[in-house]
Amino acid sequence: MRRNASLLSDGGFLLLFIACFISIVFTSRDPNLYLQNIVLLNVAFLIAIITYFTAITAGLILNILFVFGYGTFTIYQTVVQGDVVTIQSYFWLIMTPVFTAITWMFTQASKLLQEENDALKKRNSSLATMDENTNLKNMLSFQKDATVFMALSDRYHIPLTLLVLNVKYWHELRRMIGEEQLNAAVYNISAISQTSIRANDSLYMLAQDNPMWGLLLFADRDGADIVMNRLRSRLAEINESEKSERNRFELNLKMGAYEYKAEETPTPLEWIDRARKELEYDV
Repeated sequence: MRRNASLLSDGGFLLLFIACFISIVFTSRDPNLYLQNIVLLNVAFLIAIITYFTAITAGLILNILFVFGYGTFTIYQTVVQGDVVTIQSYFWLIMTPVFTAITWMFTQASKLLQEENDALKKRNSSLATMDENTNLKNMLSFQKDATVFMALSDRYHIPLTLLVLNVKYWHELRRMIGEEQLNAAVYNISAISQTSIRANDSLYMLAQDNPMWGLLLFADRDGADIVMNRLRSRLAEINESEKSERNRFELNLKMGAYEYKAEETPTPLEWIDRARKELEYDV
């Protein structure tokens, strides 16, 4: 399908150039008919443009009106004024529908390519397991991994805690500073979180609009408190060091943790919801 659409688009683009070249050469061949040809060429372009932005039906109706009007004008010149029917009359009766047909072909190919592109984007977003900005695992990966870890926790009685964190006053910061600084802040927090956990723990980007990170820790609630204190210390060190270098906004995190309990958090999404509610107590 993609190959056919590409060929159709390339063919339409090439034919449009050829039609324009032929029309320009024909328009300039006779100085006495130059003004008339320019007007007819503009009419052909106008119908083609309307076809591009509407549909082939509108183009066909306009072409019928043009053929009827220009044919009537030609008959009037032949019968009343005694002019001879020349190639001038036939050329525009043929070229105007040709312009419309080429434009329609190009438009159809563009629509097919756009539809395929949208379908690929939707498929990619539904299958993607990594956040494109931070290269962290996303919500889809979290749900898959959490299901496995929850089953392991149930079977081997391994303590498992979800720690979630986001930036305090994120919306206010977004209004005050630029997008580039915000992206850098998100990346820095991701890096701090990554270095503050053990190798067998996992870090996820659970939300992007108001960034929320999730850490799956093979630890109980007390172990999660140790990680939270470590994160706060690392962030305080970075804020202090960067404050001395330049006038910069200060980042503060809200954190909440909830230990996995099969009866209270039977699904990954309910587990996230429980942990998110713990953020409300971190003020």
